Amino acid sequence: MARLPRLTTKPRKATPPLLAGRRPANAAAAATGKDRTPAELWSDGLGRAGTRAAQVLLIIIVAAVSIFALMQIKLLVIPVLIALILAAAIGPFVNLLRRRGLPGGLATGIAFVALLLVLAGVFTVIYFSVRNQWAELAAQASSGLDELEEFLRTGPIPVDQQQLEQGRQAIVDFATSSQVRSGAITGLSVVTEFLAGAALMVVILFFFLKDGAKIWNFLLRPFTGQREAKMRRVGRRTLEVLGGYVRGTAIVALVDTVAIGAALLILQVPLAFPLAIIVFIGAFIPLVGATVAGILAALVALVANGPVVALIVVAVVIAVNQLEGDLLQPVVMGKSLQLHALVILMALTAGTILAGIIGAVLSVPLAAVAWAIVQVWTAEDPGLEDMNPDLPPANSQPV
Repeated sequence: MARLPRLTTKPRKATPPLLAGRRPANAAAAATGKDRTPAELWSDGLGRAGTRAAQVLLIIIVAAVSIFALMQIKLLVIPVLIALILAAAIGPFVNLLRRRGLPGGLATGIAFVALLLVLAGVFTVIYFSVRNQWAELAAQASSGLDELEEFLRTGPIPVDQQQLEQGRQAIVDFATSSQVRSGAITGLSVVTEFLAGAALMVVILFFFLKDGAKIWNFLLRPFTGQREAKMRRVGRRTLEVLGGYVRGTAIVALVDTVAIGAALLILQVPLAFPLAIIVFIGAFIPLVGATVAGILAALVALVANGPVVALIVVAVVIAVNQLEGDLLQPVVMGKSLQLHALVILMALTAGTILAGIIGAVLSVPLAAVAWAIVQVWTAEDPGLEDMNPDLPPANSQPV
């Protein structure tokens, strides 16, 4: 009987103690994330936070570049914005004339000439009022400065005459310095830009009033379907907000002007009419415009009529501002400016930094329009009335 071969097994090598608990290389790499795919890396909490941060940074960069680019052509951008606001304010009047049977060009011409006559009348009143009362105000200002100097020399904290002379000389030196001369040259260029911008604004306003519907219809050509409907709602809402804001602010400003101007006339403060018009213009800058104009009126009253009259002017300005904030704006403005006071203040600050006084005037209505657009795009906007019936229906081709 044949013997079977003997099976022998080799003894296993002992596993070193340091490697006894070691897992396979691929498992360790998976645990540490070295072999994770990019999708897995961006799917956890940190990845999602990084995605949002990158999106926010991209939006900020795009916004900053856009604002910088617009500021380089502000001589064009600002007249366009002002013309758009004025067109939204007087557009319903043009539409009313058209519905009465007047041709589009004639209705636009009537509204356009009426606006120019109003602006020309305002500047004419300011010019003649300042010219007729400037000598009297200069004399009263000189006497007021003399009284102030006497008070500084003999008041509770007397100032030495030599110090007063040094301060006066410092003012004279500054007035005759090269810095002031360069500032005057800069001011001359600003005046030139203002006149050029005003002329451009007049032309753009005329075409907005005459062909606004065709222009808007042309801009909507790339959009179709739901996007076109939303864009048309954005256009109607923009006209509603801008027109309501301008008309409401004009009513509030008129009330402020009448109240403060009447007080200045009764108190016989010089330059009452120009100061009242400055109050009217300042009212278009919410929160601070009418207050600053009232302070200017109080300073004129202090120089020309003394501290008692100045205090009365300050009291009248405070009372009018309280009436405006608590009663007039909620009733007159309605829903045309649904912005919190903090948002208005931030918009004013940003507008002033970017474009000065013009930026302060334009920032609040633009912020209101931006919020209205957000509401329309997120379907949170209430029912809209068609503020511009001349717009053609959706899906129609431009003429």
